Amino acid sequence: MTCSRLSASLLLMLACGSVSAFDFRSVGAPSVVLYDAPSARGTKLFVAPRGMPVEVVARYGDWVKVRDADGALAWTEAKGLAASRNVVVKTALARVRAAPDDNATVVMTADKGVLLELVAPSPNGWAQVRHRDGIAGYVRAAEVWGF
Repeated sequence: MTCSRLSASLLLMLACGSVSAFDFRSVGAPSVVLYDAPSARGTKLFVAPRGMPVEVVARYGDWVKVRDADGALAWTEAKGLAASRNVVVKTALARVRAAPDDNATVVMTADKGVLLELVAPSPNGWAQVRHRDGIAGYVRAAEVWGF
């Protein structure tokens, strides 16, 4: 009995490990419709604009179940998502700095809800980002959602 419990615990830990891998995408089409079910016959919940980051949490054929920055879940067609990655500012005011350091020069500030292109994750809790105006720098990972 103890052996079966140990085996079950190990299998559960392995399953949880694979679930914790995040798969973030951005809306690539001009916009996509988010539904309550994996079908165009489902109830339309929301129209997601181009660039909006989403986390893919499940796949079903040509459909993906996604989570948005507010935690809402919905379904959309996978073809409407792009591999390019954006993040959205989740704090009242995010400071984008010239280097991944709290003492680096602030190159811009971004209000809550502003989309930034994710250039690359950086060490020590920073993300290298670029604004659509071309301004680039580093933001604290805790101030954005989408990676």
